[in-house]
Amino acid sequence: QVQVVESGGGLVPPGGSLRLSCEASGRVFSTYSVGWYRQAPGKQREWVAQITSGGYTNYRDSVEDRFTISKEHAKNTVYLQMNSLKPEDTAVYYCNVEFFDALGTRAGDYWGQGTQVTVSS
Repeated sequence: QVQVVESGGGLVPPGGSLRLSCEASGRVFSTYSVGWYRQAPGKQREWVAQITSGGYTNYRDSVEDRFTISKEHAKNTVYLQMNSLKPEDTAVYYCNVEFFDALGTRAGDYWGQGTQVTVSS
């Protein structure tokens, strides 16, 4: 079994910064893809950024020049550094971890419970 836990959310003023963490524990694989998603009140969940075990990264257009996704393999942790935050970034942020076995077959798909990010003055 795998547990995924997000942390680092909070209340910040516009222009502020936060760093979110996504830690996986349990039966983890060395090949993975981690995505950050967010869901604002009354809206659908949307994808924000992705990083793979090979170091590939990808971002939603609206955050590409403000957010940075990174990984610390030894800690089974992925970070999302969010700078120049805007009120429209307010949402619950979720982490999704997909693991792949040696053949490239998906071996698991796990979500965390989410962490609230509020950008307001």
